[in-house]
Order: sequence, then C-alpha cells, then structure tokens
Amino acid sequence: MPTNIAPATTAVFTDATLDTAAALAADAYRPVWTGPSGEESSSETVARHLEATIALLNQEGWVRTYAQNTQKPTDEDLVDDDSMTIKQMVRALLRIVRAEIGDPLQPTLPLALNRIGVDGIHGDMDTVHVSLRVLDLIIRAHTGSDSASATLWAERQHRTHADVTALLTAAASFARTYGPAARAAA
Repeated sequence: MPTNIAPATTAVFTDATLDTAAALAADAYRPVWTGPSGEESSSETVARHLEATIALLNQEGWVRTYAQNTQKPTDEDLVDDDSMTIKQMVRALLRIVRAEIGDPLQPTLPLALNRIGVDGIHGDMDTVHVSLRVLDLIIRAHTGSDSASATLWAERQHRTHADVTALLTAAASFARTYGPAARAAA
C-alpha cells in the first residue's frame, strides 16, 4: 500500500493563482474564449456553465474516475435459452452491461461539464470546450506545470469533491473577472 499519497484537503485557488492564469491566457497560442464553432463565448455564459456543473456535482455527487471491472461475464450470465422472454433477455443483458461498466450515476468532471453542455439550458458544446481551457489554465497556474490538465488533476487518488468544486468556483470567478465582457468593461 503506497504511503506517499497526499492527505485529502481542499485545494485553495487564490487571487494570485487567477492572476497567473490570466497571464497564461494572454500568452495562449489559441484564443481561450473561442469555442470549436469559431464563436467567442462570453464571460457570463462560461461562468454559468461552470456553476451549473457545481450544482450537478452537488446534486448527483462526483466520482474521480470509473474503475474497469475485472470480472468477466460467466456462462451463467450469458444464457442463450430459447425459453427466455424478451424481457428476461433484456434484463440479463443489462446485468452484464452494469457488471462491465459499473453504474455511472455519479459523473466525473469532464462528464459533468459535457452533461451541462448537452442540456442546452446552462451551456453548449462551445462553453464545454472553453470551460475546459479555463480549468486547465487555473490548474497550470496552481501547479506551475505548463502541461497540467484539469481533468487529470481531478482524477488524482487524493482528490475530493470539495477540491473539484473549489476549482469550478475559481474558474467561474476567473471567467467573470478575466473573460471577454470583463475585459471590455475595464
């Protein structure tokens, strides 16, 4: 059992971290606020997307990552019986699928962001991509690593729900402070 795992603590993202992330955004190769559609997302739409993601994680919970099931279906699970009804066959199939992939009720960080993008109410696929860029900038500023990824940061073994929601809260604040509308108003 590894003994070098960091204790579970809530990550703190300071104003200095957000300032550093803003400097990284200014030096970014591609525009931070422009999504795959080619259109710019406003500060407020990105912040709303991030806050809706927090609400989703608070409602449904959060899971760091999905573990791959190592137990393979047995011959008993794969019954090929002509006497089975369609309902029985579907139930057997659902049992096999659940055993294989688990029961993903609690979303990971990227899955939660995508769900909000797909709902069409609090975001879209552009705000998913922009949100991920903003989260990556904050993690890069937080860790000092040029290649840090918020998704991989959230999957670390010692990461907590509070850490992930703190990151999302900081990202929403960053969007409102440093995003396109905030820069235009300054």
